[in-house]
Amino acid sequence: MSSQGRGGGNFLRTNIILAFMAAIALPVITCGGFYVHQAHAAVEVTPTSQTTNSFANAQLLYTLRGHNGTVKSLAFTPDSRVLASGGAENEGIIRLWNPANGKKLGSINKAHKAAVESLVISPDGQTLASCSDDNTINLWSLKNFKFSRSFVGHTSNVLSLAVSPDSKVLISGALDGIRLWDLLQQRPLGTLVSFDNLIYTLAISPNGQTLASGDSKGVIKLWSLTSGKLISEFVAHSNVVSAVIFTPDGETLISASRDRTVKLWNINTGELVRTLTGHNNWVNAIAINPDGQTLASAGRDGIKLWNLTTGELINTLSGHTDWVSAIAFSPNGKILASGGFDRQIKIWGTPQKRN
Repeated sequence: MSSQGRGGGNFLRTNIILAFMAAIALPVITCGGFYVHQAHAAVEVTPTSQTTNSFANAQLLYTLRGHNGTVKSLAFTPDSRVLASGGAENEGIIRLWNPANGKKLGSINKAHKAAVESLVISPDGQTLASCSDDNTINLWSLKNFKFSRSFVGHTSNVLSLAVSPDSKVLISGALDGIRLWDLLQQRPLGTLVSFDNLIYTLAISPNGQTLASGDSKGVIKLWSLTSGKLISEFVAHSNVVSAVIFTPDGETLISASRDRTVKLWNINTGELVRTLTGHNNWVNAIAINPDGQTLASAGRDGIKLWNLTTGELINTLSGHTDWVSAIAFSPNGKILASGGFDRQIKIWGTPQKRN
């Protein structure tokens, strides 16, 4: 999940480097054995042809098949032309798709030795970062999808990644804490916190100044990325915080949890703005349309679309045959991608009329 906007200029990298200058450097290791397999055979795609007038009435456009396990993470390139997906069951493969026509573009085989837990693409469109249960973070060039560098330092499963709006800093959350990495020089910046309640999810504010983390105890913490210090913390949920995301204006933080709720928080006051209820089990993932108007939440009972202004439930998408585990809006706001325990990826949107 990448933040939108242009915040966090040179001051972000400078202050982070200063704040973490005293930290012990972590090893950076380059690895071989990675290769990209270009797709030649046709992929099984199931298109639909319904026409709708708004995203609130979005329809299933394509079903993408290829993963051998749960689809755990989805990420779009900034131009919305490529969708990357990572999965579980230790397949360690990243798959690449054209969301406009449902075609498979290729695969990064042997991307990891275990499940790919999270994918992020830098806002400048240069780098794809992946993290895994094999404790590593790998970087890939989006120019040719070739392996660039591994970041090694975590001692347990790396579950979440976030990248700064200026594409200079990558932040990783794991069962052993939070670490920061310099994307430009591809080196470690330091450790923000160690062994802190098992970090499940991260998000960076649109201005690049604040990091939000969610953990196994239902606690959300806000960190200053200019000083590296904890700003505030609060018990947000009664179970694991499965996802956090900032609204495009940076005024609201949205959190999802295994307690079946989605909550909206005022960043300036720390107050709870609204609680969205309706899911019948864990909420696994959330995503915000770049226009800031629509929130998608996903779980066992499919995908729910909410009006962020009113909190009204405006649509439910029920195409998956099992839990929905990952969702992402395209940067142009025209497509919603979802991945599930059913090993499928669904592409949702409004079909374009053909003359």
